[in-house]
Amino acid sequence: MNGTTPNRVLVIDDFQPWHDFISKTLQNVPELQVIANAYDGSEGVHQAQELQPELILLDIGLPKLNGIEAARRIREFAPKSKILFATAYRSLDIAEVALSTGASGYLIKSSAGSELLPAIDTVLRGTLFVSACLKDHNSIDNVDPARRERVLVPLPLQSVDRHDLKLYADDAAFVDAFAQSIEAALESGNTSVVMATESHRADLIQKLKADGLNVDAAVERGLLILFDLAASLSTFMVEATTDENRSAASARMPEVILEVVRTAKERHLHVAVG
Repeated sequence: MNGTTPNRVLVIDDFQPWHDFISKTLQNVPELQVIANAYDGSEGVHQAQELQPELILLDIGLPKLNGIEAARRIREFAPKSKILFATAYRSLDIAEVALSTGASGYLIKSSAGSELLPAIDTVLRGTLFVSACLKDHNSIDNVDPARRERVLVPLPLQSVDRHDLKLYADDAAFVDAFAQSIEAALESGNTSVVMATESHRADLIQKLKADGLNVDAAVERGLLILFDLAASLSTFMVEATTDENRSAASARMPEVILEVVRTAKERHLHVAVG
């Protein structure tokens, strides 16, 4: 990050505390200037095309248009803009798909306190950045090895038999697919754990009720467990600015999920986490 002309930054994320964190972190960095904020994928693509910023900080779980598809469109409309994904998803599958769009980096939000500025510097220098918690020399097959500065390794999966990666073009497709998955699980007497934004939860509940599911009864019986994504992430994302805080915060949310998994396994139930 050298030179007198600031690199212009566009932040695309639906979580206001993240925008606040970025603004506060970059305000004392003269080489960087946040020029715009977008709160959904479609708006982000439009602003990227109009502003042609040097750097775009892009979330994955966005309303209207997910970050993966937004990145593909941004590469078409703003090919010179460098894309740094900033996400809570600690998944090799998702990281590989994200970087296959031509993005220049993959930053885990819970590591942003120590890694945000190095990530930005690395990406602007034309080198690939991936958060240190995802390291493995052989994990990203779709990325030019010459661009690798950090590499990926899967985190240990506790009490989880397998996981699937599914990407959706828009909110409607996500809600419909997730509703079908939940309905199938509940029909078999299994438990579904949903961690989603307030708007996604509302749309999902509305869809389930429209399909004839007694949502209140499922929740009361513990077969449908709903978490607020923003509230959960805020405990370990923006506030996790030290190694100690990151370790404690990273443990809190998975422990909630794992407790549900342990309970469900005792009852011989399948758990779907989304």
